[in-house]
Amino acid sequence: MEVMTHSSTFLLPSNHHSSSVTYALVVLNRPLPRFTPLLWNHAQVRVCADGGANRVFDEMPLLFPSDDALDVRQRYKPDIIKGDMDSVRTEVLDFYTNLGTRVVDESHDQDTTDLHKCVAYIRDLTPNSDKSNLCILVAGALGGRFDHEAGNMNVLYRFSTMRLILLSDDCLIYLLPSTHLHEIYIQSSVEGPHCGLIPIGMPSGSTTTTGLQWDLNNTEMRFGDVDVA
Repeated sequence: MEVMTHSSTFLLPSNHHSSSVTYALVVLNRPLPRFTPLLWNHAQVRVCADGGANRVFDEMPLLFPSDDALDVRQRYKPDIIKGDMDSVRTEVLDFYTNLGTRVVDESHDQDTTDLHKCVAYIRDLTPNSDKSNLCILVAGALGGRFDHEAGNMNVLYRFSTMRLILLSDDCLIYLLPSTHLHEIYIQSSVEGPHCGLIPIGMPSGSTTTTGLQWDLNNTEMRFGDVDVA
């Protein structure tokens, strides 16, 4: 079985960046994680999901308190603002469009979430030859309304052939496809000490881990059972 590796080098300065990985960043309408500038600098394309543009406009200058706010907003300009446009403020749209940001209004589509729209856009933007190296980082995906969180996790399953990572200040979540063995390389300076494996979507017939404080050995897991690692 093919091995899939996972490493959060995007949480480290750019000189640690692996040239084999192409990152895209999606910013949702939740408070920005403190490490958002690192994600921004690693990304090749930055997409704000609707009200996520408000967050970049309002909160990115707060991460650089000694810098001029206008300068910060000009430095951290999203490439695309996409969604149903029910949250982004008019003055924010005007500011970024004047800087060259592309706005994609999908208010006609009320059957998918803004995150779904953004991920589909990045997928369609990426040539097939590059998709295996693509990793989509989603900032502000956790916290707030539970139905929004659940919708964001559902996107992991809707795009299960792609690498997506949901991020907040204290968590990162990704899907481990059953088609692969998985090696997770911890950046101990910025990650840990906790790791959870949750069999959402389908049971895990046999899970074996190495490197955890309490490893699993050929363990069956299913959502709803008492023992969930």
